[in-house]
Amino acid sequence: MSAPEEPKVELEPSVGAVPAERPEFHPYHHPAAGWGAAKSVTKFLTREGEYVDGPRAIMKMNHENGGFDCPGCAWPDDVKGLKLDLCENGIKHVTWEMTRKRVDRHFFAAHTVTELAEWSDFALEDQGRLTEPMVYEAATDHYVPISWKDAFELVGRTLRELPDPNQAAYYTSGRLGNEATFLYQLMARELGTNNLPDCSNMCHEASGRAMQASLGTGKGTVDLKDWEATDALFIMGVNAASNAPRMLTALAEAYKRGAQIVHINPLVEAAATRTIIPHDFVDMALNKSTKTSTLNVQVRIGGDMALLRGVAKAVLEQAKRDPKALDQEFVDRYTEGFEKYREACEATSWEEIERQAGVSRAEILRVARIYGDADRSIISWCLGVTQHEHGVDTVREIVNLLLLRGNLGREGAGPSPVRGHSNVQGNRTCGIDHRPSEEFLTRLGEVCGIEPPRAHGKDTVTTIEAMHRGDVKVFVGMGGNFALAAPDTPYTYAGLQSCELTVHVSTKLNRSHIVHGRQALILPCLGRTEKDQQRGGEQSTSVEDSMSMVHLSRGMKRPASPHLLSEPAIIAGIARAALPESRTPWEWYVEDYDRVRDTMAKVLDGFEDFNRRVRLPLGFRIKQPARELVFLTPSGRAEFSAAPLPDVVPEPGMLALGTMRSHDQWNTTIYSDNDRYRGVKNLRTLVFMNADDMRERGITEFDAVDIVATARDGSKRSVQGYLAIPYDIPRGCAAGYMPEMNVLCAIGDYSTQSDQPIMKHLKVTVTRAL
Repeated sequence: MSAPEEPKVELEPSVGAVPAERPEFHPYHHPAAGWGAAKSVTKFLTREGEYVDGPRAIMKMNHENGGFDCPGCAWPDDVKGLKLDLCENGIKHVTWEMTRKRVDRHFFAAHTVTELAEWSDFALEDQGRLTEPMVYEAATDHYVPISWKDAFELVGRTLRELPDPNQAAYYTSGRLGNEATFLYQLMARELGTNNLPDCSNMCHEASGRAMQASLGTGKGTVDLKDWEATDALFIMGVNAASNAPRMLTALAEAYKRGAQIVHINPLVEAAATRTIIPHDFVDMALNKSTKTSTLNVQVRIGGDMALLRGVAKAVLEQAKRDPKALDQEFVDRYTEGFEKYREACEATSWEEIERQAGVSRAEILRVARIYGDADRSIISWCLGVTQHEHGVDTVREIVNLLLLRGNLGREGAGPSPVRGHSNVQGNRTCGIDHRPSEEFLTRLGEVCGIEPPRAHGKDTVTTIEAMHRGDVKVFVGMGGNFALAAPDTPYTYAGLQSCELTVHVSTKLNRSHIVHGRQALILPCLGRTEKDQQRGGEQSTSVEDSMSMVHLSRGMKRPASPHLLSEPAIIAGIARAALPESRTPWEWYVEDYDRVRDTMAKVLDGFEDFNRRVRLPLGFRIKQPARELVFLTPSGRAEFSAAPLPDVVPEPGMLALGTMRSHDQWNTTIYSDNDRYRGVKNLRTLVFMNADDMRERGITEFDAVDIVATARDGSKRSVQGYLAIPYDIPRGCAAGYMPEMNVLCAIGDYSTQSDQPIMKHLKVTVTRAL
């Protein structure tokens, strides 16, 4: 192989879906899910030609006793063992994985990487499943076949030759199973680094840090039974119909039994209106919808904390007249810092609360009355709350509000973050953490016979910065599409291209394979729908949902290629090549995943008797001390916080822009240019704006506009020729799709509280294109 080329930087990422047709916009007024979802699924199955395996998968997905877990969101399986507990996006995701299309050696021989760089991201993934390991050949600009043995040796040799193990970073996407997750972090730590960036660094890091500080746990305390028992649900910063569609069932059932449902979001999303649950055959036959909300509050982008502070202020004011408004006994017995929080609420004026929230005092008091009248309340939230500079403070404010009325440690009450990526919570539980605790490292070392490093590792942002400096020379990605998921797209591209070696374990071709290091490997793995046959027999893997339930997933389909390996097998192959003298029984683990689980049971709290409990119907729930009112905080109590309100009001002429997914998209995978629930067809390069903001700028519907983001350091990033669409969104706010708009988020624009990129709060100007 010839000498490697100098790194290339592609400044204009290509992320479009299908060839452009005339864009359309018609506001969506139909129920979420229902016949619209059924029609969409039918069209998708037809397009992919999955007339047999598609329906078979529907009958296996999210079912106990041999079913496989949906590779989409992490919403829990129904506690009643509901059949057809699935959704439109889950079926799309599974069908996308089960496609008959293949990306083999003939495909790579026919296309240079330079040519593929011009393809859209839809076109790349639409080529189908990867079939065998491939290595980049700089002399010909092609990926060419490589044996698994040689691929492992290339990675292993490169890792062995690094002068410092911290010159490698090991990224993981949320869909990695628990067993592979555990082996992956064990490999990284045996190699000597805690450089374990993951997708949590970009989505729910703020939630984990906030709840850890407040409650001594990084997870929510509620489960689906609590959702079925609560009197009031407050849903914040989430488009549930697309990001956690099975939540629609819980919302509809809550409405039917008379619970109050308050949605707090700048946009009134489809899930906040009404729905027809597809597995409710009577309602489908009658076309009968059920409401999914009793109140919608359109908060300013970034104004959630101010709204919550207003609700808390109202509760405390009411308590002066009615002592029952505040659960003083709970506060005195279980909490710390209440008086400072009371003082902070009293010192925050209603005028400032209204200004920052973008919501009137009267509307905030309406929310407060709902909260005060409910005996049991759940507050649920997603990235609309976390991807801000003040994300940690906002989540802590959620906990503050719950503590005021004792909404913790009892049925139907508590915090409930929506982790919308399958097993992202399990990844963190099983050791993917660049800031591991001393307790975890000590136990890992004792059980596995290694000496784990103690220094904190690099997260997503610091990994990208380190690649630029040359401090990270090897990047290994287990799943996902790092090049598109990360912020500051050209900067991320340049970082990857500066690496000596990039390795991506994937099921389908994506942008991260095209934006590669001087050397690059594509290692194809089994999908979650596929049978995993090892020497010890057919294997199952475990996953953890967003409410701490751990259950088994077992593939049903013959692998797309006989040359695919499972993720645990790939990790073990890399580990053995990089650590030839390792006493860790890598090959023995891969023969039977029960052996991995037995080791995990000794290392991980809550995984005792793992192999037996995970085979129970619906698995088992990891213990949550805070649910039992046991708080692993320094004070041994739940901790109030008293942070000041951030100023989130845009400067004159500026807008606050938040990125989001379309409905026909899952993370960075784009199924089409349509967004049914927002009424958009044939368009992704768009910006949703308030109609008054458009008029003020002389912009009309479908006008081409230029969007310029100003970073903290004063630098600017822009996209040109996007089309403006008037939308029901507060003044001063705008929204558009990721990954197209990731280019607008500077690498330095991350939260100082959580280190998350602030994707939901970019400062932009929007002007008509010349």
